Amino acid sequence: ARTVAKDAALEATARLLGERTAEILEANAADLADERAAGLTQALRDRLTLTADRVAAMADGVRAVASLDDPIGEELEHKALANGLDLRKVRVPLGVVAVVYEARPNVTIDCAALTIKSGNAIVLRGSSYAERSNGALAAVVREALLEAGLPEDAVLLVTGGREELTDLATQEGTVDLLIPRGGEGLKDALKDVATVPV
Repeated sequence: ARTVAKDAALEATARLLGERTAEILEANAADLADERAAGLTQALRDRLTLTADRVAAMADGVRAVASLDDPIGEELEHKALANGLDLRKVRVPLGVVAVVYEARPNVTIDCAALTIKSGNAIVLRGSSYAERSNGALAAVVREALLEAGLPEDAVLLVTGGREELTDLATQEGTVDLLIPRGGEGLKDALKDVATVPV
């Protein structure tokens, strides 16, 4: 039943991305017009830019994740011990995964889709340059979760500066794994302060 709900949430995400493309592109245009984005290099602006084709590619990616086998409950090892104990090694979710990433809004969807499929919750911390784009994309996933009868807070988008990043990296007992997705500078900055596994 859980697999069905997770896949339903992913299918709804893909559908809603199509239905909300205009709103997503509007949010993205506002990010690109913001003075914070004015100083970005052409390469970074391109990473930040969404088009109808790029939103459609995100939806295709979500459908591809939905079509994968559910990893949870998969038996990795099974043996009977000499004392008669039946030992099984089975995949379980990690728990709460936090992902910190730079100016690529598609990461919002890619990472949310992977954590939904694997039964985890996610805290997304994107770049301030992409705040509106990420907000529009995360809202789509949260709506899809509700539609599938899953808790919308399984996907949470947070914003903030360096201080909040340190806060996120030191949430033992709340965050089970922190994944930095970006340049070496970002990885080093997190490794220096993190008390949760990175």
